Amino acid sequence: MTRSMTVTALQGVPPVQPGDNLIDIIQMASDESNITLLDNDILVLAQKVVSKAEGRYIDLAQVTPSETSTELAAKVDKDPRLVEVILGESEEVVRYRDKVLIVQHKLGFVHANAGIDQSNLPDSDRELVLLLPEDPDASALTLKKKLFELMGVNVNIIINDSFGRAWRHGSTGIAIGSAGFAPLSDLRGKKDLFGRELAITQVAIADELAAAASLLMGQADEGTPIVLIRGLDLASSDDNISCLIRPKTEDLFR
Repeated sequence: MTRSMTVTALQGVPPVQPGDNLIDIIQMASDESNITLLDNDILVLAQKVVSKAEGRYIDLAQVTPSETSTELAAKVDKDPRLVEVILGESEEVVRYRDKVLIVQHKLGFVHANAGIDQSNLPDSDRELVLLLPEDPDASALTLKKKLFELMGVNVNIIINDSFGRAWRHGSTGIAIGSAGFAPLSDLRGKKDLFGRELAITQVAIADELAAAASLLMGQADEGTPIVLIRGLDLASSDDNISCLIRPKTEDLFR
């Protein structure tokens, strides 16, 4: 039996402003793309559009850096005000060097700059930076529930973001929030093609889908921050992205 899925970037997504209704934007983009959402579809939204709609901006002009932030900023060659914001979103500084600051975010992710970004923000006299959503899983679940209430369709939601890897060049998309399905597929105990029992295999389903969507979203001026994935039969689950985060006690590099 042939297995397949389709990955489609929705067209007609406008620049998102604080307070915008993402459900309205999804409906408009679906209509513009001549697509009717179906049960079991997967909608992947770029973190930036969710953060923008939730108003997760901070104006650096209003930030006063602490002595700690100022000292660390000198070591990593970053704006002390930005470092202050990064530390405010973080549980721990993991590694740093010139122009690189790796932290553990309050949400558990270990990544650069606590996911704080200034790319694809409109020109302004203010020095704006954009934070991650306060609770990406909750944001995803809210979108899922509202789509069902307003459109009667039971879709799965992923919020994705660009993520660097310690051992490889380049960034890839990962899931930072999800709703409707199990983000992690645990295959331990199952058999391979030759009957051998799988001992350690777990598949990060949400991350693989997030990466597929990122290829169409792009990283520059593509303007396609909502992607539809269709063709997978994902079992319903209340699990969220926390199951993908490796506890520090299991982390061999911290």
